[in-house]
Amino acid sequence: MLKKILLVLAALIVVFLVVVALQPAEYKVVRSATLPAAPTDAFALVNDFHKWEGWSPWAKLDPSQKTTYTGSAAGTGAVCSWVGNDKVGEGRMTILESRPAELVRIKLEFIKPFASVSDTSFTFKPEGQGTAVTWTMAGRNGFIEKAFCLFMNMDKMVGGDFERGLANLKSVAKPKPAAS
Repeated sequence: MLKKILLVLAALIVVFLVVVALQPAEYKVVRSATLPAAPTDAFALVNDFHKWEGWSPWAKLDPSQKTTYTGSAAGTGAVCSWVGNDKVGEGRMTILESRPAELVRIKLEFIKPFASVSDTSFTFKPEGQGTAVTWTMAGRNGFIEKAFCLFMNMDKMVGGDFERGLANLKSVAKPKPAAS
């Protein structure tokens, strides 16, 4: 009887491992919103990590979070590192590419609660009287992350935060001045 239980248990483990191995390694989370600001103004709120405190969905999750800025003041080479509570963890963002009023591309590195690296980008396109902003995060999951994603995928984990961040960004963006 014990032998049968162990065989069934072993078979279940093998099935679980196969299911995990067959999960897609790549993930991508994308959210967009239209801001009532010119592309240059929307871009400025993202291109300078010092301005993220005014709109980031994670900025107020840990009032005692320690944030450090190094590298360039803004744009390519700017680095923002943080250490906080369980809600924000520990990590670093580095702006890899910055094209005024068009694109900010960021390397996002999480150290805690789990190590991971993602490519994150913001694109800015004129739309009507404002700017369409698209926030994208993409990366690869290892075996452990693929197992975790059987129960909670990246879109569900981060998508809501992106939506809140874009809503916050929309509220702090200054309206585009009317043409005279």
